Amino acid sequence: MKRSPLLSIMALIGFIFLYAPILSLVVYSFNESRLVTVWSGFSTKWYGELLRDPQILGAAWISLKVAVASATISLVLGTMASLALVRYGRFRFRELFSGMTTAPLVMPDVITGISLLLLFVTMESLFGWPAGRGLLTIIIAHTTFCMAYVAVVVETRLINVDRSVEEAAADLGAKPLRIFFDVTLPSIAPALVSGWLLAFTLSLDDLVIASFVAGPGSTTLPMLIFSKVRLGVSPDVNALATILIGLVAIGIAISAFVMTRNGRSSESGA
Repeated sequence: MKRSPLLSIMALIGFIFLYAPILSLVVYSFNESRLVTVWSGFSTKWYGELLRDPQILGAAWISLKVAVASATISLVLGTMASLALVRYGRFRFRELFSGMTTAPLVMPDVITGISLLLLFVTMESLFGWPAGRGLLTIIIAHTTFCMAYVAVVVETRLINVDRSVEEAAADLGAKPLRIFFDVTLPSIAPALVSGWLLAFTLSLDDLVIASFVAGPGSTTLPMLIFSKVRLGVSPDVNALATILIGLVAIGIAISAFVMTRNGRSSESGA
């Protein structure tokens, strides 16, 4: 079937619309001038400014800790939820459990942030925990919505896994836990990697929810960037955004490599 030139033109326009602003941001991060819209020469001095800014480094370290912790916890909880939905059939209140698992996908960030803030305040007044808002409350909040994305990714993979291999392992006397770690887990490994990277990226990128549940001394990188942009875009913000784009691109490349290698292994094994 011959491809229509109009479709190619529309696709090109779409890619330009999506990626031209990102490309311009990366280019101007190497601008020597402090005026972000006036090119005066190539320079990497703004990246050096980032390394000498303790405020940015502190916020970046907080964001990385939150992203790693929330992505890891989300991976465990999301995998458990997807196993319950796929492997245990139609148990009681299954529809309610499924709806509650995927609700954060469609819930506005503002509503999620406000509800979590009220929850933390109420728990602190009743039980004394958590004592104030900070790193722990941000991790809990990010885990709440990241878990939903992990559950969807892993559930999709679990549905397509051939259960005959698991049944054969059970017939040979393997215990359920051994079957999970030796058979099921390798089969869904690409989904686990993709789910963790997706949760890590979403946590690293979140601004709205973190703004509600963060406290003094727990400013994340998106919160710091937003506060800087309100006073005007500076070249160091462009450099910081370029680094974040690079981290996300590396994560996507790793995920694609793992999934491609796993697909080739499955084909060769077949």
